[in-house]
Amino acid sequence: QLQASGGGLVQPGGSLRLSCRTSGFTFENYAIGWFRQTPGNEREFVAGITGWIGGSIYYANFVKGRFTLSRDTAKNTVHLQMNSLQPEDTAVYYCGATPTPRYLRFASKYNYWGQGTQVTVSS
Repeated sequence: QLQASGGGLVQPGGSLRLSCRTSGFTFENYAIGWFRQTPGNEREFVAGITGWIGGSIYYANFVKGRFTLSRDTAKNTVHLQMNSLQPEDTAVYYCGATPTPRYLRFASKYNYWGQGTQVTVSS
């Protein structure tokens, strides 16, 4: 019900746009979050929106204005525009959905996950 796409290989300073498409049921009552994970580490919150309609958008501190989350309600899709990518951004990126917006930053509170998309930043 969640499908992430848009990952790839990019040079430092480059950009990628990730997409998270929802299907199967409505996500009006869910918060949507993007996380990333590297081998041996837990999933780390990147950005999220607390509600499909009228929700607030939050970012991890390390985003530092480089990433922008947006939603396309007509296409049931949430996008994550990532600019000024650096090698430390290399990870598998996942989108997920949680029914509890106050736990937006906590991966353990998510009920649904997409399959993940690999982002590699390397010269």
